[in-house]
Parts: sequence; structure tokens; C-alpha cells
Amino acid sequence: MNGVKIKFDAQELGESLGIPTTGFDIHVREDKFVLGKARLVELAQKLSQQSRLKHPVAIKKGDMLPLHQLLFWLVIKNVTPRGQNKN
Repeated sequence: MNGVKIKFDAQELGESLGIPTTGFDIHVREDKFVLGKARLVELAQKLSQQSRLKHPVAIKKGDMLPLHQLLFWLVIKNVTPRGQNKN
């Protein structure tokens, strides 16, 4: 910033901005199975509105409820760092 290099992690940024960072480390991980299969199935069921799912699946934005789409775009555009190639 203005020729001065600064470095901080998600925890320090959260403290500076006064926002929680719980779960951020899991969000940017490539291996989502750290959450456990049951939790992944629960999330897929909720986001896709398909209560019969038995296995975790990827959910397309178009299959989400409008509120979930809005939250998805909020995270993609404002929370997830571009350096993680999440788009």
C-alpha cells in the first residue's frame, strides 16, 4: 500500500474489520470432506431443495433459490479472495 508491503491473514483481517472468520479456512480448502459426508449432504439438500439426496453433489447456481443465489454472489464478489481462483 503506497509502496509499503503489508501482510495479514484471515484471522487478523477479521479482527481489524470486526467480522467473524470462523469457517473461512474450510471455505478456501479444496478438500471439502473435512466437513464430513453427512454435513455435505445436508448442505446439498438445503441448497438444491432436494430432500431425497443421499450423496453430496455440486449444486449449480441456477438450481438455487434466489436468496441462496444472492448469498453465493455476495461471498464470491466480496468475501472470497480472488487469489483462490474461486469464480
